[in-house]
Amino acid sequence: MRDDLCRCCGGFSRHDLARGRRAFVGGMAAGIVAAAALPARGARAADPMPKTSLTPDQALRLLKEGNDQFRTDAPFRAAQGRERRVELARGQAPFCVLVGCSDSRVPPELLFGRGLGELFIVRNAGNTIDTAALGSVEYGVAVLGCPLVVVLGHEGCGAVAAAVEVVEKNASFPGVIGEMIQPIIPAVLAARRSSGGTTLDAAVVANAKRVAARLKTQSPIAQEAVRQNKLKIVAARYDLDDGNVAWFEDV
Repeated sequence: MRDDLCRCCGGFSRHDLARGRRAFVGGMAAGIVAAAALPARGARAADPMPKTSLTPDQALRLLKEGNDQFRTDAPFRAAQGRERRVELARGQAPFCVLVGCSDSRVPPELLFGRGLGELFIVRNAGNTIDTAALGSVEYGVAVLGCPLVVVLGHEGCGAVAAAVEVVEKNASFPGVIGEMIQPIIPAVLAARRSSGGTTLDAAVVANAKRVAARLKTQSPIAQEAVRQNKLKIVAARYDLDDGNVAWFEDV
């Protein structure tokens, strides 16, 4: 056997292998250049997408109808599946910003019968508004064009219950839990003043109303959208037992 043949490569000569390596490297370089000339796959998320055409009242009506279906176990088909995923890969146009609690029993899409890409959700324990949450709400209104903001409290909220304990029993909590519930305490105090005593449910409603009212007064973006009748901000309270959502539109 000739000494310039490589036994491990099926008999190709070293010259053949060298030519192959040069061709391979050249092909890789050409591929890299071609790939660089193509738009990135993730660029689809930045493509413009028409904003919702729903009015604030129409958006609220959709949520009310969806909750009626959920509460009565009526059949409904939410927008989801492969075609919807492909459509949403181009961008999003939700019709509602929903500020809700992190509680696992309160999943907004299910409570309102909504599907992928319809709700822009901000969730934390006690459905409060900090800087990050406020920025998220304003993004949903100013950039995504949502005509509705809902602040959703719920029956038996643990964060509100903790705030009630702080007010009534001077309770303390580990870590930063105490700091987290500080914004809820004014709502607990307001509920106690208005009802002559503190009940958890009254505090839950007061907290949701207070957060909604703060959005109207502390966010210039929300204020202007409300003034132009392009945005409605409402508070609501979800009942864990019967699945009903009570609405408080005047906050």
